[in-house]
Formats: sequence, structure tokens, C-alpha cells
Amino acid sequence: MSYLPLIGLPGRRRKGRDIAGFAEALGDLDMDLYLADYGRGVIEAGGLPVNIPLDADIDKVTERLDGVLLTGGTDIDPSRYGATAVPEVIGLEPERDELELSLLTSALARDIPVLGICRGLQILNVHQGGTLNQHVPPHSRYDVAPHETIHEVTFTAESTLEGLYGPTHSVNSLHHQTVDVLGEGLTVTGRAPDGVVEGLELGGRVVAVQWHPEMMKGRPADPLFRWLVETASQAN
Repeated sequence: MSYLPLIGLPGRRRKGRDIAGFAEALGDLDMDLYLADYGRGVIEAGGLPVNIPLDADIDKVTERLDGVLLTGGTDIDPSRYGATAVPEVIGLEPERDELELSLLTSALARDIPVLGICRGLQILNVHQGGTLNQHVPPHSRYDVAPHETIHEVTFTAESTLEGLYGPTHSVNSLHHQTVDVLGEGLTVTGRAPDGVVEGLELGGRVVAVQWHPEMMKGRPADPLFRWLVETASQAN
């Protein structure tokens, strides 16, 4: 059997009571989870998704990983980039912020390829010293199905994203935060029609997008998941 690259996926922590139908006696137990479509995207591209619990020793984890997928989720604590939270900031998870920032530090040090999706793009920008616009409501299109395309993204010529998708790509839009001040070393390689950052790259081993490719109907053939798995395979 050929080697399947191990792709680490961090997620969010919830209590058993937060899951409908879960046994009441287990309500106080912690659960680490992420939307299954992230893992499906990795599997369809030929990789093996691995859950990263919030309690994991990150350096020991990245010793065994071939790639990292930073998933979507709740807002990053604005104190991480020196800001005060506005009222619209939701679901802060300091433990998750800490784990993902540490995961990025370790992955970059080990030259492990990283794909960031939505929150993953934002955590990358914050990790590199950037800041976020905390509430941009027109981009949060929960009034339509998550696979529906909302706008096009235009990519920078000769970028990794342009090589994967061509000059433009139609995407969904499920975020309410955007890049403000760009983090150190990052290159903007994708923008929405209104100028909002939709793609970031760091060297040739880190790519992040603001949309959700895992929710799109074309996910089984999406080149972004293939890029992650193929780049992760190059180390083996």
C-alpha cells in the first residue's frame, strides 16, 4: 500500500451537553471536533486526516505529521493582535487560539505544508503579526446554502493559487472577519471584487483562503486539497 500523508486537523472543543441527543450523563465531558467535510477533502485528495486534540503536545505531534489543515471556526481573541473586542465578536476560544498559533510555529519551523481555511487564514495573519477587521457583516452569507457561490476571487499571476485555479474562481462566503493589517512575510494572492483579502501565501509551503472549499460541490476535485496532500507527500 502506498504511503498516505498524515494531515493534522485542529478543531473546536465542546461539552457533551452541547451535542443534541448526547447522553445526559456525559454532558460534562469534553469533545474535540471539526466539520467532517475537512477530513473528506483530505481523504479525497489521497491523504489521511488526523485529529489534533487541544491537549496535545504540539512539537510531538508535528514530528509525526506531513501537513496541517487549519480549519474554520469561531473568532480569534482580539487581544492576540492588540485590539479590544467589538460586541459582534463571537465564540472566543483562547485554548484553540493558543494551540493553533503554536501549531503554526512548529509547522513553519519543520517546513511542514499548511493549508488555512477561513479562520485558518485569519490565524495565519495574526501569527505573523497582522490584525483583523472584527466585523464585516456583508460577507457572512448564511442566508443561502453554504455551497452557493457568492462572488469571484481574482488571483495574482504566478501565485500558487493562480496555478491551481487559473486567474479567477467563484467562491462561497461564510465569514464576518477579514484581514486588516497584513502580517509579516505574507503575500496577498487573492482578492474579492471589493478588495478584501481572500488568499494568502508564505513561501511555497503555506497557502490560506478566506472561502470554504470543503463546503463547495466541487470539493472531490478541488485542487487546493490536492496541493496540500501532494506537497505533504514530497517529504516522504
